[in-house]
Amino acid sequence: DADIPDRITDGYGMNPRMIRDAIAAGVDTIVTCDNGISAREACRLAKEAGLTIIVTDHHEVLKDEDGQEILPEADAVIDPKQKACQYPFKEICGAEVAWKLVGELYRLEGIGKQEWLSFIEFAALATVGDVMPLKEENRIIVREGLKAMANTKNIGLSCLIEATGLKPDHLNTYHLGFVIGPCLNAGGRLQNAKIALALFFTDSRPEAMDLAQYLRDLNEQRKVMTEDGLKAAIDTIEKEGLDQDDVLVVWLPECHESLAGIIAGRLRERYNHPAFVLTGTEEMVKGSGRSIPAYSMFDELCRVSGCLEKFGGHPMAAGLSLKKDNIEAFRSQLNTFSTLKPDDFCPEVRIDVPMPIDYITEDLIGQFAMLEPCGTGNPRPVFAESHFRILRAAIIGRNRNVLKMTVVNPTGCRMEAVYFGDIPAFQAFVEKEYGRMEVENMFRGRENSVDLAFTYYPEINEYNGRRSLQIIISHYCRIKNT
Repeated sequence: DADIPDRITDGYGMNPRMIRDAIAAGVDTIVTCDNGISAREACRLAKEAGLTIIVTDHHEVLKDEDGQEILPEADAVIDPKQKACQYPFKEICGAEVAWKLVGELYRLEGIGKQEWLSFIEFAALATVGDVMPLKEENRIIVREGLKAMANTKNIGLSCLIEATGLKPDHLNTYHLGFVIGPCLNAGGRLQNAKIALALFFTDSRPEAMDLAQYLRDLNEQRKVMTEDGLKAAIDTIEKEGLDQDDVLVVWLPECHESLAGIIAGRLRERYNHPAFVLTGTEEMVKGSGRSIPAYSMFDELCRVSGCLEKFGGHPMAAGLSLKKDNIEAFRSQLNTFSTLKPDDFCPEVRIDVPMPIDYITEDLIGQFAMLEPCGTGNPRPVFAESHFRILRAAIIGRNRNVLKMTVVNPTGCRMEAVYFGDIPAFQAFVEKEYGRMEVENMFRGRENSVDLAFTYYPEINEYNGRRSLQIIISHYCRIKNT
């Protein structure tokens, strides 16, 4: 049997309610995955009832005031973050820890290693989805997992790849982190994570396709809800002048609480300020925050803990709950205590090398492919060139979330350019720098004076059997001649 806590009613990880349900169902052994290291009450309750508990986790171990580790009452605790653990690479995800346990159990039972290795595609998906650094063994697992997915025998995974319009033999880390992963997460965000579990467990292809399409549709719904929430947040910030604050605190009463963290991250990207999004209309309000490098979110929450009921997190992200009557005090105190300086709000973009697009060839892109899989800890190289003229621009895609441009550099080299970021913010920037008429000319393919610098990564675009070079834009700015 398997159980997953409900995101809204249970929160994260194993809890006493789940233990009581397990006891009532006659369960005698519990193995956790990616949780349990801090579930002291739940583990204690299970042991008192005579259950066997095996904790597999990768999160930090709780410590007492003297710095001594506090482990849950369990028959075995498997977590590379334990001080006594000699596992050589600590940055593996929770699913991989559980996978290692499966491998050892299979070995003891004489089950062939290939049976264990067949799960590598799920270890790869979890590694990318949990934003683990793609180095050491993680790099190998993701590389081999992507290969395995091309011929996956799991009906649910195969149907999800098909339902999202992906090609099994052309999968990369982007598809895992931004297409497949969000579909799986959408169930837990908007309904129940057990939908994804059922997808991977079913042996029926029609049922798997129905579940895959349902998760895909839920994710599309999540995207719309996120965009609506983001628009409401931006409207609130602009109308109430919150953009003058060092720390953005936005209350969105009607926003689904599972989307608060996503919207906070989008606000952080747009304004480059620490951002908190609070949700809920009842007496108690929940919130999530996303930060910038100069602002330790967890430390700052400690300073205003008197306004909060509960909170937790780390320097770059946090979760919290507080009474609705304390929202203004929370916003005021965060900004009163802020020591951020104007320079802290300037986003820093690092490039590997300035490179004219004239250098881009299919052979060069093929050489870059040897660096894959790329992601956290092993990012793609970032190139840059200034003084691009935009010959034409168009917003495309079913959700109108892709900006496609034809650009030309100072040497006259033309190329297609694609931007997947905040398109309204891009338009607002160009309009501020060059005026509305120039923006209109740009979108109509007319002569215009728009001149921008881009950071980019080169790719080969394949469409209807045709291959062409293009650049994927990550950042933009205007460089004025001095």
